Amino acid sequence: MAVETSSATPSPIKTVVVLVQENRSFDHMLGWFKTINPEIGGVTGSESNPISTSDPNSTQITFKDTAGYVDPDPDHSFQAIYEQVSGKTWDTNNPDPNPEIKMNGFVQNAERTTPGLSETVMNGFKPEAVPVFKQLVTEFAVCDRWFASLPASTQPNRLYVHSATSHGAMSNNTQQLIEGFPQKTIFESLEENGYSFGIYYQSFPSTLFYRKLRHLKYVDNFHQYDLSFKRHCKDGKLPNYVVIEPRYFDILTAAANDDHPSHDVSEGQKLVKEIYEALRSSPQWNEILFLVIYDEHGGFYDHVPTPTGVPSPDDIVGPEPYNFKFDRLGCRVPAIMVSPWIEPETVLHRPSGPDPTSEFEHSSIAATLKKIFNLKEFLTKRDAWAGSFDIVVNRSTPRTDCPGKFNYLNTLQLFFFRSKVIESYNNNYCIKM
Repeated sequence: MAVETSSATPSPIKTVVVLVQENRSFDHMLGWFKTINPEIGGVTGSESNPISTSDPNSTQITFKDTAGYVDPDPDHSFQAIYEQVSGKTWDTNNPDPNPEIKMNGFVQNAERTTPGLSETVMNGFKPEAVPVFKQLVTEFAVCDRWFASLPASTQPNRLYVHSATSHGAMSNNTQQLIEGFPQKTIFESLEENGYSFGIYYQSFPSTLFYRKLRHLKYVDNFHQYDLSFKRHCKDGKLPNYVVIEPRYFDILTAAANDDHPSHDVSEGQKLVKEIYEALRSSPQWNEILFLVIYDEHGGFYDHVPTPTGVPSPDDIVGPEPYNFKFDRLGCRVPAIMVSPWIEPETVLHRPSGPDPTSEFEHSSIAATLKKIFNLKEFLTKRDAWAGSFDIVVNRSTPRTDCPGKFNYLNTLQLFFFRSKVIESYNNNYCIKM
């Protein structure tokens, strides 16, 4: 079921829950979901990239459906992404700020990084290999045109999630992260308008990279996920805006569950399962909209051209030698939306506004919160431009048939390659009505 237009009625959503996972493209995680719903703008199996973009007779590497354990981590720096989307290597001495976007340089860049890595980059998961996503996409909604906010690595994109700008950051600059970024965030906008927020973290809250959230007055807005999230769900005490931060690192008692290569995606599936079940059993369920996205594509292939001509959020220009004007988006990433107000098998494509060029990207979160909660102002020119995904709410009444629990069954084997050892994981998740 496609969604293109918005309802004029007030939103029934009172709590928005956001989980941002790490470093996977849409085609890599959800491209093959086109096999279960042709409406989804995924892959057909004909997609390919040449080993050399300058050789018209170059061997082509075709996109496959055998993704598993990923190691090493593909390159996803600004320079690497430039080559991946344009097919041209970045030349510091002769930069082209507006390259033609062809999406044909993924293999060339991967092979330059590590010979043979293109087999990993040009590969996606079958729906059965990410069974929680399969159930959610079938039961609720997927957006097949959600892009990273800029063609860069993790932290700049994560900064856009809550502030619609990276304040000029184009890389994971340790010194900048330690000092903190000064821009206004959606958290402060919500507070100013009388709404609540909570950050539920597992290893550490990366939201503390926003300097203003370090103020003592916000200490009670941070909650240890394992201690508080399920309890707050059960007691009906979730705030208006809920941010869940995954476990970014392996620890002695638990594996990382953020999906960042080389972390096992089955751990990420377990996390999404756990969040869904807690929300589904909450007395607040009929007021919830749950969004799962990824911060950036992590160097994995995606076939949809990255949009250009995008408004700079604040007219800040990136550092030398790039001088990036923040006028291009990054690659397409997975986006799944869950609510009892969503019809099964909903597919969200492009937004219908507010601008004819608007797209869904990380700034859409701030744009949507502004619309749902009638906040006074946008944060930057970027969230004023970005599409609002509240249009995914496409029912007049909440469903009563939403799945309950995801049963854990030992019937699916996921095979991952780590240090030349095949590891089998007997993990399957199916929904118990």
